[in-house]
Amino acid sequence: MSEASYPQGVKLGVDVGMVRVGLACCDAGGILATPVKTLSRDVKKNSDVKVVLKEALARQACQIFVGLPRTMKGEEKASAQMARSYAAVLATLLAEAGLDIPVHLIDERLTTVSAHQSLHQAGMSSREHRKVVDQVAAVEILQHALDMQKARNANVGERVRVPNPDGMGNPGSIEHEEVSTISTPTAVPGEKAHRP
Repeated sequence: MSEASYPQGVKLGVDVGMVRVGLACCDAGGILATPVKTLSRDVKKNSDVKVVLKEALARQACQIFVGLPRTMKGEEKASAQMARSYAAVLATLLAEAGLDIPVHLIDERLTTVSAHQSLHQAGMSSREHRKVVDQVAAVEILQHALDMQKARNANVGERVRVPNPDGMGNPGSIEHEEVSTISTPTAVPGEKAHRP
């Protein structure tokens, strides 16, 4: 078997929402995505983005996938622009911290819908979904990316380049920032219901 032409090691998956951000990671072999935590979205201070950076550093991640929610026709609306902006801030913070961890946008059509279906099949009430649905969506984003990398033996997604500092506000330092974690479950209900 030829050597893989994509990064090997721990990877993170990020599901960006208006209110919450889901975070997932995989094992060093890149086989299985699992949930990490749900973060409160902080547009002003980007403290949630800084937590993603800290998780990447602590887990020695080699790559981060941010879900890009396109419409079924492949169009990009406000939610896709929000994901692009989030990924740009993340890439900038990584570069400022001297970390060479590539950020890739990956098509995530229907992952939140699929995550809700998985949780429903696992017997969770709709009210309970809010606590973990973002993590489940992040797991699906990451698992989809991992599966595509293996199938194609190539890198996948759209690489996010660090924007010109003159054209963007300073995302800020990562030191001494904290963010509230909404939940950190140890398992995802209905994992077997995953569809790449």
